[in-house]
Amino acid sequence: MTKDSKRRSQAWFGGVDKDGFIHRSWMKNGGLPDDVFDGRPVIGICNTFSEFTPCNAHFRELVTDIKAGVLEAGGLPLEFPVFSCGESNLRPTAMLFRNLASMDVEEAIRGNPMDGVILMAGCDKTTPSLLMGAASCDLPTIVISGGPMLNGNFRGKPIGSGTDVWKFSEEVRAGTMSRQEFMDAESAMSRSPGHCMTMGTASTMASMVEALGVALPTNAAWPAVDARRARLARMTGRRAVAMVKEDMRFSKVLTRRAFENAIKINGAIGGSTNAVVHLLAIAGRIGVDLSLEDWDRLGRDVPTIVDLMPSGKYLMEDFCYAGGIPAVMKEISDLLHLDALTVSGGSVGDNIADVVNHNPDVIRSRSNPLVDSGGIAVLKGNLAPDGAVLKPSAASPHLMRHRGRAVVFETIEDFHARIDDPNLDVDETSVLVLKGAGPRGYPGMAEVGNMALPSKLLEKGVRDMVRVSDGRMSGTAYGTVVLHVSPEAAAGGPLALVEQGDFIALDVEARTLVLDVPDDELARRRAAWKEPVPPMTSGYQGLYVRTVMQADTGADLDFLVGGRGAKVPRESH
Repeated sequence: MTKDSKRRSQAWFGGVDKDGFIHRSWMKNGGLPDDVFDGRPVIGICNTFSEFTPCNAHFRELVTDIKAGVLEAGGLPLEFPVFSCGESNLRPTAMLFRNLASMDVEEAIRGNPMDGVILMAGCDKTTPSLLMGAASCDLPTIVISGGPMLNGNFRGKPIGSGTDVWKFSEEVRAGTMSRQEFMDAESAMSRSPGHCMTMGTASTMASMVEALGVALPTNAAWPAVDARRARLARMTGRRAVAMVKEDMRFSKVLTRRAFENAIKINGAIGGSTNAVVHLLAIAGRIGVDLSLEDWDRLGRDVPTIVDLMPSGKYLMEDFCYAGGIPAVMKEISDLLHLDALTVSGGSVGDNIADVVNHNPDVIRSRSNPLVDSGGIAVLKGNLAPDGAVLKPSAASPHLMRHRGRAVVFETIEDFHARIDDPNLDVDETSVLVLKGAGPRGYPGMAEVGNMALPSKLLEKGVRDMVRVSDGRMSGTAYGTVVLHVSPEAAAGGPLALVEQGDFIALDVEARTLVLDVPDDELARRRAAWKEPVPPMTSGYQGLYVRTVMQADTGADLDFLVGGRGAKVPRESH
């Protein structure tokens, strides 16, 4: 034991008094020898394993490779569990619990004897929740994602998680796919451990951590079951120890330049709209000034060059073998800050110097993009004074400028009750409007914005309509869907005032979303509006509704914004 060690963990393990005795003795019940407390880096491994989170269910195996890497580099790996935000099972929405999970991560890091942190991310909200919590502490930190599933395959054709769920569901409702065929496809989609193999939110956020420089190169794309995922986990463990020795804190990597790189790469890969709220929230924790306008300004002229579902046709396995995020970075390198530092110890430029694109059909050239102007379109107008977002690469070109009558649904239950009513006054030129899906309204800002189309229109061959809501949509979804309308309806935003038959005008090129109703009429409606009563006023949900911010600033809880560091707390005994 070395009393004079500067390691943070030595505040627990370095003393020869009663407190040091307590901390070491209880740890020894797991068989640890005396010399592991000698001041070597203690690496906390933040594990989001849960059998309720199928995307992360293989983390019991993956963590063994991480621990091996830490040991090989001379560190002491200590694993700890945190709240796991499983997207496919957690109700009312995993987004409601992203901020709760971030609190769990932050307090676990600060309260325990660790010098550095490895974040095991995978399912959609596990990645941002871990990053948010770790950013608030600012220790040396590195991310390892769990990796995507193998490509789905149904009757000899590739199918993508999420994307084909939405497609098949609509085909069943249109009468062009049988219910039995639909059920048969279920087992053909998720056929290995890992997260969605489309460019949904999980793959997008795995790409974002690589783009931000907080994960090692190739993190985003190696399949969960590929031996190279295990190898990457081992190298991540080794690198965590080196980062502690170098004092490479999170804030040294998560800079403004890193976020600008990530926004541009999100445009190039056709990434999820969910990345907007997550990166805004992460930036708020680390103290980087990032705004919704930055997303539009920085991503507007970036072409989408990755031909991947839901924007294109390929899947993550194909993307991996083509070269993954490093190959994308190489193709748009002139748009990036190549000097940005990464957890590899080198810069972005260093990491991509020798990268080759092995499949130009999957990762296209700048001269042959999937979409000329990708990124995220940020819309404003009297219907969204603080902004709304739309993903051009997943939208229908003929609807990017559109004016139509509003068909209004006050809640998601109202939508489900009426959308297939044959007497619903709707046609293909209508604009479907959903209220009550925002941060406070659902609560939690659920992925319900990609509303199913009326069955009577599906039967006529209609496959897309303009849809507007204050909610989100799955990153695996597609369509001309306006999301994250701010302020939301439950907070008294203009969306709350929309009535059946009002005209709404969308102009993506002009970046406008306008409710064509006179100001005096809107004022009359506002005077009559009553704030909805939340479904729960106590417990975490009550706290959430009282303190959650709007989507345009990342939907974090207001009291969590900013960092609180990882100063060693006072002794516990």
